[in-house]
Amino acid sequence: MNNNPLEQDLSELTEPDQLAKRQIANRLDEILRPVGALNRLDKLAIFVAGWQASSEPIIKRPHILIFAGDHGVASAGVSAYPTDVTASMMLAFQSGVSTINALAEVAGAAVTAVDVGVGRPTKDIRYEAAMSPERFEEAWEIGGKTVREMDCDLLVLGEMGIGNTTPSAAICASLVGGDVESWVGRGTGVDDVGLARKCGAVEKAVSRVGSVNPYETLRQLGGTEMVAIAAAIVEARKFRVPIVLDGFVVSAAATPLYKSNPGAIDHCLAGHQSAELGHRRLLEFLNMNPILDLEFRLGEGSGAAAAIPLISMACAAATKVPTFSEFFEADT
Repeated sequence: MNNNPLEQDLSELTEPDQLAKRQIANRLDEILRPVGALNRLDKLAIFVAGWQASSEPIIKRPHILIFAGDHGVASAGVSAYPTDVTASMMLAFQSGVSTINALAEVAGAAVTAVDVGVGRPTKDIRYEAAMSPERFEEAWEIGGKTVREMDCDLLVLGEMGIGNTTPSAAICASLVGGDVESWVGRGTGVDDVGLARKCGAVEKAVSRVGSVNPYETLRQLGGTEMVAIAAAIVEARKFRVPIVLDGFVVSAAATPLYKSNPGAIDHCLAGHQSAELGHRRLLEFLNMNPILDLEFRLGEGSGAAAAIPLISMACAAATKVPTFSEFFEADT
């Protein structure tokens, strides 16, 4: 692995099929309803058409992919929950009894949860790099390999890792800039004392690292699940699989890619705007307009999963409704 693998992996990016986008856009101009009546749903259908390279976009095999890992900085008291909850939630995902499993069933999506560091926490980012280059590469390979082995036409990315809004805030403060306090939210629901501890941890971590390239920022400040998410985004791009990003942590994992190449996340949608303080600001930086705003703060891919039916509806409304000419020809 070279000193900045993001540059190599993002050097050649697949692009959406412009012909398919034009074809579905033209159809939407003639469809049996007022032009633009469904507004953002129409835009979603055009988005999917481009990445599926088809003028008949459809969501048949949505898949929710959750990466999980533990964080050394959790020892600083930055979460309202103990770190062993990460392992408990992984068991719930795999047993099919978590919230995301219930949402996925309704959305018609499969769920895969992948352990990239549960019980093997990263280092405490206040004092040292979260991961060695070797640990980073391990997580990166897991993320890419998981996507390569999947068969899906829409990929939702989620995460689990007690304390992981702290490294997310640190990545944003480092790569986007601004006051640390503007990036640090209450995460799992910490009180004022916990919030102050969290701000202090992020301040110390960002000051320790200083100004470095996006890869080094992710290695120094991120988590193994965040590295795997970034790798999954890159791998899905190779196969032109559209992605729905979940909340603050997933968006933060995508930020080093965006900083390396702003076009790197063109195949990604923001599933929702979460309740976490920095998420709205981060989405504005990434130039992403969330599909939903339901004040979620769960993680697990839940907000992005809730957007799956809307994306499916967008495709159906663009392809299953006749144009005016088709309707009147059939009527005569």
